[in-house]
Amino acid sequence: MRKLVCALSVLVLLSACSSRKKTISNSQAHHNNKEIQKAHSDAIANYTTYTADQYIQRFKTIAIQEMNAYGIPASITLAQGLFESGNGNGDLARIANNHFGIKCTADWKGKSYYKDDDQVNDCFRVYDHPEDSFRDHSNFLKRKRYAALFELDKNDYQGWAYGLKAAGYATNPKYPQLLIGVIQKYNLDQYDRPEGELQKIKREDRVLSQINQNIGKAVKDSIIQVTPTDKLYTVKQGDTLFNISKRFGLTVDELKALNNMGDNNIKIGQKLVVIK
Repeated sequence: MRKLVCALSVLVLLSACSSRKKTISNSQAHHNNKEIQKAHSDAIANYTTYTADQYIQRFKTIAIQEMNAYGIPASITLAQGLFESGNGNGDLARIANNHFGIKCTADWKGKSYYKDDDQVNDCFRVYDHPEDSFRDHSNFLKRKRYAALFELDKNDYQGWAYGLKAAGYATNPKYPQLLIGVIQKYNLDQYDRPEGELQKIKREDRVLSQINQNIGKAVKDSIIQVTPTDKLYTVKQGDTLFNISKRFGLTVDELKALNNMGDNNIKIGQKLVVIK
């Protein structure tokens, strides 16, 4: 009888401990969610809003640096930043330091911010500093579809505005006129600089060489873009290549080959082709 009483006491104690652990766990999860929300609220509350002129003064230096490095007119970069970030006051700019609305891609290794856009819960890149967003904007443009733009003069902002639309950068049919209107309204072409013929040739060779190196990566991205959604799997918390491959009857090597992957690294939100 004493043994039975002791056993029952132990079970009651274990049950109480288990319930307490669940309560603590639920409380911790709620606390973490509140912390995330608070971090976002603090980021917005502590953010200094910009007028258009203040935005231009704040970011003209990085725009000029990127122009000198790659040939993208500073006026174009500033106009796109003003237009796409709402003078730096939009949620993406304030919370994610993302001034150009650049979304996550399969090769993105940084932090991510999710918000509804073209799709529910779209994934956007998060940067440590706004200037990182400007640098990534230049890298984003170093793709085959935009290659012809880098052969323009680096102060040809009208050629760039129409070229971006022709290359598919934006769906708005009036996108070139919108950019040109912003440039002329704020006299942004004052930051553009001409270059000598030899300088232009050297810059073109360097940038086009970088674009050619990126073609392999572009092929990898295109695999995802042209694949029907019912053949894609979105990576979730706790996923590994091994358990994803088993779920869809593949080997790890087959899964990596389908997605043109060179290593086993995956991240939450990444889309993988899972059907041959």
